[in-house]
Amino acid sequence: MRNRRYAATGLVVAALLAASGCGNGQASSQDGTVQPAGDTSPAGQGYTGGYGDGTEQAGQGTDRSGPAGTLALREDTKLGELVTDSKGWVLYRFDEDSAEPPTSNCEGPCATAWPPVPADDAAATAGIDSEELGSVKRPDGSNQLTLGGWPVYRYAKDAKPGDTTGHGVNGTWFALAADGKKAGQESAADEGSDAEDSTVPAGGGSSDDADNAGDAELAVADNSELGEILVDAQGRTLYRFDKDSAWPMKTGCLGDCLDTWKPAKPVDKELIEGVDPKLITTFERPDGTEQIAIDCWLLYWFTGDTEPGDVNGHGKGGVWHAVTKDGKKAKAAN
Repeated sequence: MRNRRYAATGLVVAALLAASGCGNGQASSQDGTVQPAGDTSPAGQGYTGGYGDGTEQAGQGTDRSGPAGTLALREDTKLGELVTDSKGWVLYRFDEDSAEPPTSNCEGPCATAWPPVPADDAAATAGIDSEELGSVKRPDGSNQLTLGGWPVYRYAKDAKPGDTTGHGVNGTWFALAADGKKAGQESAADEGSDAEDSTVPAGGGSSDDADNAGDAELAVADNSELGEILVDAQGRTLYRFDKDSAWPMKTGCLGDCLDTWKPAKPVDKELIEGVDPKLITTFERPDGTEQIAIDCWLLYWFTGDTEPGDVNGHGKGGVWHAVTKDGKKAKAAN
């Protein structure tokens, strides 16, 4: 009787956990979006084994919502010349926005982490062409400052004027240069040569004979070393991180970690091949951007992979692993 009672209790617990989505405390919407559970700071301390510095802390007692005033140019030792507001706060742009025409796609929690800069009272300084300044109307009716057509933001986690902790976050946020381009990349021939688009060319060759994902945004590729693993639309291997948590869903990759490991973007479930769509969810990161997860494990691509089929990230630090179609860690073939 006792064993039966324990077995029944176990079934009830399992059922409750299954019903809760990706762990207790998750607020999961009908579209599969999963909110971080409670305070994400314990898992959000980053990983110091060369992949994260744990320094992301929001500034205290600072206002990020006011007008920019007269813009200024500041020389940064790593990024070169970048744009700040009149109080010295570094200004940013977002790759998922558009400059032609100016469009902001950062709303809700994203706009809390990245406060839009009002267009009121903005003026150019020496080195910034006043004709590059403009404005775009946001969905709430307010006018946001633009520079070179790009909507302008501050970062809530910059602790003091001059901080550039927002630069490179998720591979989509960058400090602004004087002409609206990304700071530190003025010498790039064009925007298409930056960051994510240049890391792995879609449809490129592969020494491992990995399958090209084709039109699929998420697919399974046959790797000679690891067997069947997940790849994105560009054929890049997708990874999971032992310092993340699936129950409840939390991210352990913040700060410098994101310079090396880029959160994979959500996908259209109609464009998935070889994977059960029921395993796919979308996670909202602390900065308000979204990331795809499989079986509640967050997915990343590795900047050290240069061609489709590369698995250079597998086993990195003993905590990064290529992923199977059911969300498990890939294992080398015997």
